[in-house]
Amino acid sequence: MTTSPSDATTPDGSPGSTGSTGTTTATRPAPAPSDPAFDDAVIRYRRELLAHCYRMTGSPTEAEDLVQEVYLRAWRAYGSFEGRSSLRTWLHRIATNVCLSALEGKERRTLPTGLGAPSSSGADPLDERVEVPWLGPMPDAALTGTADPADIVAERDTLRIAFVAALQHLPPRQRAVLVLREVLRWSAAEVAEATGSSVASVNSALQRARATLAAVAPSPDAPSRPDLSDEQRALLDRYVDAFWRKDVDAIAALFTDDAVWEMPPFAGWYRGPRTIAELVDTQCPGGRYDMPLVPTDCNGQPSFGLYMREDGPDGDRYLPFQLHVLDLEGSAVRHATVFFDETYFALAGLPAELGPQDVPARPGS
Repeated sequence: MTTSPSDATTPDGSPGSTGSTGTTTATRPAPAPSDPAFDDAVIRYRRELLAHCYRMTGSPTEAEDLVQEVYLRAWRAYGSFEGRSSLRTWLHRIATNVCLSALEGKERRTLPTGLGAPSSSGADPLDERVEVPWLGPMPDAALTGTADPADIVAERDTLRIAFVAALQHLPPRQRAVLVLREVLRWSAAEVAEATGSSVASVNSALQRARATLAAVAPSPDAPSRPDLSDEQRALLDRYVDAFWRKDVDAIAALFTDDAVWEMPPFAGWYRGPRTIAELVDTQCPGGRYDMPLVPTDCNGQPSFGLYMREDGPDGDRYLPFQLHVLDLEGSAVRHATVFFDETYFALAGLPAELGPQDVPARPGS
């Protein structure tokens, strides 16, 4: 990012350019709701603004709400946009300040791995914590809009669950500085202007943010992972089959020796293939041929919607139960983050229900 975010911004994030009298200097009339230039910006930059707000908040639904607020503020102030920075930069500047205002006084979002040590047994009673502000996944399907293919590749690593979760360890202003500097590649001077601080304070905040992030997450400069290999595609096929058959040994064989499984809103998390398999065996209510999986992608990672069989008046039906977001290492799963919120199924474009015709044939049927 080389353009300067020099169009002034008011303290609440609304942009404007002021003269010596402090009044706003409008260079074009405020747009009508169908203003073509503004409508084009909504389409062109929605994807990256949503990704930006998601990195800042850790919630796909909150990010969506904040993007709507960004467009409302931008629409109101569009007439005072002088073009001294790009429209893209101007919108990101508004988005950053909208996010900072929204995060003020809020607890950070987290995952179970951020709360304490792993559970010693998969059979331990589950501890549901609905009061915790949990991190949520960002389905790739929600990131609609135009984007340069190179930007999508670069975006993949900075939207991964591990990186977004690590960002939440930072105070909001440090989080903003790091995202603007390391992800969007703004200069320290641009970030200082956008956040209403000095270059020295930006550099100091970035140094502290890097130190924190180095302890909890991969670098945002890490090279993008390649597309799935044939072995990894075969692994995902085995993943689907093992859960459909609820084959505990086959499930254990999917994971690396130090694999992690976590599933908000439950506070416990689990390390190692046998403990993970024990958890599925003892805590999952489904039996053999009860749990079909439908593939999707979240956070640039292979993912599945797991459905649970339920008897219906017209026969079996399968309803949303868990969303699995996987991190692979070689030909094994090293981390599974599992979400129970059905809202994410709709965001991922997954069906609201499956019928018998949508799942593998049950033996003997």
